[in-house]
Amino acid sequence: MLKFFPKEYEDRSRFSLLKESPIGEKASLEVEILGSGQILKPRKNMSILKVPFKDNSGQGYLTFFNQEYLKNKFNIGDIFKIHGKINKIGMELQVTNPIFEKKELNSNLGRIIPLYSLTKGLTNNDILKIMTIAVKENVDLLQENLPLYMMHKYNLMSIKDSIKNIHYPINSEKLKQAQNRLKFEELLILQLGLFMIKSSSTTDNKGISFCKFKDTKKMINSLSFKLTNAQTRVIEEIEKDMDSDKQMNRLIQGDVGSGKTIIAAIAMFKCVKSGYQSAMLAPTEILATQHFKSLEPIFDEWGIKCELLIGSLTPKNKAKVLEKLKNGEIDILIGTHAIIQEGIEFDRLGLAITDEQHRFGVKQRAILNKKGNNPDIIVMTATPIPRTLALILYGDLDISIIDELPPGRKEIETFAIGPNMIERMNGFIKKQILEGRQAYIVCPLIEESESLNLNSAQEIYTELKDNTFKEFKVGLLHGKMNSKEKDEIMQMFKNKNLDILISTTVIEVGVNVPNANIMTIYNSERFGLAQLHQLRGRVGRGEYQSYCILINYSKNKIARERMRILQDSTDGFKISEKDLEIRGPGEFFGTRQHGLPELKIANLFTDIRILKIVQKEALEIMRIDPNLERLEHQKLKIEIKNMFKDVGEDLILN
Repeated sequence: MLKFFPKEYEDRSRFSLLKESPIGEKASLEVEILGSGQILKPRKNMSILKVPFKDNSGQGYLTFFNQEYLKNKFNIGDIFKIHGKINKIGMELQVTNPIFEKKELNSNLGRIIPLYSLTKGLTNNDILKIMTIAVKENVDLLQENLPLYMMHKYNLMSIKDSIKNIHYPINSEKLKQAQNRLKFEELLILQLGLFMIKSSSTTDNKGISFCKFKDTKKMINSLSFKLTNAQTRVIEEIEKDMDSDKQMNRLIQGDVGSGKTIIAAIAMFKCVKSGYQSAMLAPTEILATQHFKSLEPIFDEWGIKCELLIGSLTPKNKAKVLEKLKNGEIDILIGTHAIIQEGIEFDRLGLAITDEQHRFGVKQRAILNKKGNNPDIIVMTATPIPRTLALILYGDLDISIIDELPPGRKEIETFAIGPNMIERMNGFIKKQILEGRQAYIVCPLIEESESLNLNSAQEIYTELKDNTFKEFKVGLLHGKMNSKEKDEIMQMFKNKNLDILISTTVIEVGVNVPNANIMTIYNSERFGLAQLHQLRGRVGRGEYQSYCILINYSKNKIARERMRILQDSTDGFKISEKDLEIRGPGEFFGTRQHGLPELKIANLFTDIRILKIVQKEALEIMRIDPNLERLEHQKLKIEIKNMFKDVGEDLILN
């Protein structure tokens, strides 16, 4: 309970005057009751209790809906503290459904009130009552986890005072100090834990020194397109890593369509020409298959043997691939995370590349490392990540950024519309299809949901196929289909046997159909900005002007702001920063998949100032006491084990 932190606070400590309080906002007032409550019944099943009051600035009414029983609580002359929303109805000022207490009582008014995440059947008052007991009976049992030297250095509040003030703040300054201290501790434990996981998974950092080959230049020159300056720079950084005998751990960040796959191909080419095998992991079978189909012809020209390993292979075919892999007959293996399962053996794994790394955790990367003798590792992502966060998420990786798109790519025109514009949008889609183009229509769910009022792929597919687009060929793709079904549908769309593909976000990553130039996304308010940007990147891959249409069902200000960001920018880095700012990193990165535990109080983006200090301290601790054996670091070690018990504790030193 003590670590069930409030999600926000309501400041009821500052009292204002009625006439000075902003209309539409909550305020705390001290009032005198002027008369008896009057009950109005404007319609059946509705009653309004109006109680007249005054303060030093004027008069108003307390108004309560369907709460007639409160009438006898108010007597003429009583002084009350109240807190509620100020409304103006005609010339009349009202405080609607306020919290109220007699002046002589002192509990929830006149102070800062914590607001907690609630579940059905539980009110904030219930939690406040439980928390009062929890804090009173247990706070003195808490012990410091942070070393004393660190507490003094940063003038941090004690753990006992922090817990008291996070749940029952004395004032806003004490609340700030408590938040600062608890965030500091949480981020320090997180960063130390990640450093320990990484050091335990790469104890011997000596890697492979690959041969320098002129063939690499020949291979680059034989491509049907010219590399961008950014691609050339990143290849040079990779070659330098591969030539040294230190294990390469490099993150390649590049926006959707920046050409990461060909960089991976050049690195794998160099690896194979040095006598080693390469592996490339993709998050889905569709993407693994696409990589295989685009890379196999390139490698075939150079006599390099490339194979595909995915779950949908027959046991017989899978056994053949595994046998050839073990014997060294396969040079490059492309597949899903099935590649890192037990029982899959390489002859001489020299380079492992993971695509869309935010789908693979720290743990998976360490397993991959053990498939060879410290193979070089490249991690590729189209999700741009600010550098400070990359240090948390990727710690020991060097970062390469492809900050340039190949020439000739037209900017995708993005429009945000309300549901009232769908008919007009459908007319536009028809016009584009008649001109020979194809369209994606993305929905957040597969089946209709009773609890969420969202458009499901199945529902929209039926409606569009049978009515709106009945003259066109419409297909459906979703995650519940098996790999064979997904591949067949995707292949039909690629081969232009379908005009419209209705899909869930299964098409988010990497699928390449140059003739598709429209991306329509229903309930776009339900997706993260980074995810919408990824989906938008599925179009604009051919010579035709492309369009992304976001259908936004929400009227709130944040949803509108988010849609505006996408309309105004195609820069993945700017979009990801805004996404982090608005939604926080948990949803943005999928921290569970990342091998990161959920944070209870800190936010990796908004607490970047604390994070920078913590990273410096964590590096110093790892330098002087890498196994946390010193007495002052013992408690931190216990907390690290608790934090990481669900996400790779076995990789932390005992």
